[in-house]
Amino acid sequence: MARLIDINIAGRTYQVACREGEEETLRAAARLVDAKSREALAGLGTLSEARQFLFASLLLADQLVDNRPDAAPPPPTAPDPALISRADSLASRLESLAAHLEAEGQNA
Repeated sequence: MARLIDINIAGRTYQVACREGEEETLRAAARLVDAKSREALAGLGTLSEARQFLFASLLLADQLVDNRPDAAPPPPTAPDPALISRADSLASRLESLAAHLEAEGQNA
């Protein structure tokens, strides 16, 4: 069942609905929006409510973009030559065992 709670952003109170048990998560999100909204006001001066929320959302998005890993992963490092040699040896041995088992299966 939905619950109505009051959240405060930049000195204004808004009543929003949330599910039972999600109240504190919503309040925490509202505190983040409030902080970014106040940051926008401090940096840009008087703003309409719509522009205040626009700049708050852009500041939050910028923060998310800065904290995410790079879209392109770093180039892979060259594999260790010793590991390549061991993998090749194991592959050859497995192929030899497979050939031997196939030959025995045909002789049975």
